[in-house]
Amino acid sequence: MRWIFRSGGLGAVGLMLVAVGARFATAANLPVGSLGVTPAAQGEYGTIKGRLVWGGSDVPPARALIEKGRAQKDPEICAREAAIPNRELVVDPKTKGVVSGFAYLVKPKGSNPGAVKELLTRSPKAELDQKNCEFLPYVLAIHQDQTLVIKSSDPVNHNVRYAAFANSPFNQIMAPKGEIEVKLVAERRPIVVACDIHSWMKAYIMVFDHPFFAVTGADGAFEIKGVPAGEQNLVLWQERVGYVGFTDPAKKAQGRAVTIRAGEVTDLGSVAIDPAQVK
Repeated sequence: MRWIFRSGGLGAVGLMLVAVGARFATAANLPVGSLGVTPAAQGEYGTIKGRLVWGGSDVPPARALIEKGRAQKDPEICAREAAIPNRELVVDPKTKGVVSGFAYLVKPKGSNPGAVKELLTRSPKAELDQKNCEFLPYVLAIHQDQTLVIKSSDPVNHNVRYAAFANSPFNQIMAPKGEIEVKLVAERRPIVVACDIHSWMKAYIMVFDHPFFAVTGADGAFEIKGVPAGEQNLVLWQERVGYVGFTDPAKKAQGRAVTIRAGEVTDLGSVAIDPAQVK
């Protein structure tokens, strides 16, 4: 079964949602909030998984922002050993998976304190590095109780700048091999991080007040475990695509209703980007 959605967000392009499985087909056709499922009691959790993929037959080729040895600023460091890739839309040629998309719940119904504890125990800090004059990782999802460590592995100056809704604006010089720690609160949308010294540098950070989020891998796959059973709203976001899974642009950030059953995996199948709608 196949649906076509028109969506907004950064890039303001459309998506073609390809779902496999009768259970998801039923949930995807229902409006947000229509099932009226009671939030899960503690211990009643399920898993959401799926894949963000390229919908065309021809995979877009990998591109470079700065060719090796051709940086106009700090060429003795920037792109000296390798080209700086364009990471706005990276598609794996074998699986057609689209990397660096966000998958997350909006206003989750229910909670999972154990999942939060496990996340913070495993990774009390999240790291955003500056290496070869690019931010790594390009896309980063964190919990607001994690400390964000912004560092530089480069022996040249950078500056780190971002503006957000719930967090104060930030603009600070980063000394060579420098490091700072930042505490952020949850945001509704991705935070764009930039470096004004090297104009091509950017990254995206999403901050959550719950543990129900993931970033798509090289094959486009994502998996969110420990989700409270019941009806939840799931958002998928990608830089060149924006939001997916709705028909009303005014509700683009509310996501789509998905039913989670305790002890089961809800497989959303493939979410395919329509090449004709990518600008």
